[in-house]
Amino acid sequence: MRHLNAINHLGRKSADRKALLANMASSLILHKRITTTTAKARALRRYVEPLITKSKDDSTHSRRVVFSYLEDKNAVSELFREVAPRIAARPGGYTRILKTGSRLGDSAEMCIIELVDFNENMLAAEDAKVKTTRRRRSTKKKGAETAAAAAAVTKTGAKAENARETAAATVPEDVTIQEPVADRESVKAEELADEQVTDSAEESGNKPEEGPEENAEETENEEKE
Repeated sequence: MRHLNAINHLGRKSADRKALLANMASSLILHKRITTTTAKARALRRYVEPLITKSKDDSTHSRRVVFSYLEDKNAVSELFREVAPRIAARPGGYTRILKTGSRLGDSAEMCIIELVDFNENMLAAEDAKVKTTRRRRSTKKKGAETAAAAAAVTKTGAKAENARETAAATVPEDVTIQEPVADRESVKAEELADEQVTDSAEESGNKPEEGPEENAEETENEEKE
């Protein structure tokens, strides 16, 4: 039983297992992707990712430490020159495992293990997704905005109605209602007739009436002459 045993021995002794993982790590760094079994890929991921993190610090000590694991000068130089600048901003998770099905013969699960930042096709697809993303607005904000707009419309309508009512109720004193032209002409004609009547009455009232004494005096004066 393998209770509490997290190491997959891969059916090999310690020296053979270390040599296998070192060769696979060197091949992954040089070629950026390799095909192997799923069990070996998972073991390789735990082996190579700490070395990639170590390559972020380009110093003599780091190079010597990585060389002690890989034991391949070309792989070490490729790791520090080409791989380290590409993964500098990534905080872990440098590899990806893509399952490809079962192998003929023993039906072992096969997969492709690759470096994430060197798969150009998937990077282009991710960029396209990022450019075409759309964010939905929350329904709460949308409902609040519509309610506010409706309240504003009702307020403006109520204000307009109040203004109309006040304008109709308060009529200024200086404003006179215009009569039709025909009515005005008839009124003027009546006023002129009334004035003529009053003038004739005044003239007749101002003339003094001649009495008998005045007539007698006039006759006397005529006789004397």
